Amino acid sequence: MIGLTHYLVFSGIILSIGVYGALTKRNAIAVLMCIELVFNAVTIALISFARYTVPLSAQEQGLGILLTGQVFAIFVITVAAAEVALGLAIVLAIYRNRQTVHITEMNALKK
Repeated sequence: MIGLTHYLVFSGIILSIGVYGALTKRNAIAVLMCIELVFNAVTIALISFARYTVPLSAQEQGLGILLTGQVFAIFVITVAAAEVALGLAIVLAIYRNRQTVHITEMNALKK
């Protein structure tokens, strides 16, 4: 049976891959994708905590699953979508000026 530990280990692996990629990649698009992996890892952890930490008294009273983890996950997804839109707009603006998306060459905003 898959339990909370399995989901948290999976989330930790995805978080580690995302952090490693964000710190080592030179391409701005790849860095944005790695940051998305970090957001997805947090979402998985929030939803798994919400699923496995419901008090037994709430289940016995027929209240079902409390939706706090899912509500936080919706907020994380919304912030991630805004981050992607803003990040891609910045990358496109820099690409138009510099003709590159490498992070090491984006050290100044002026030409």
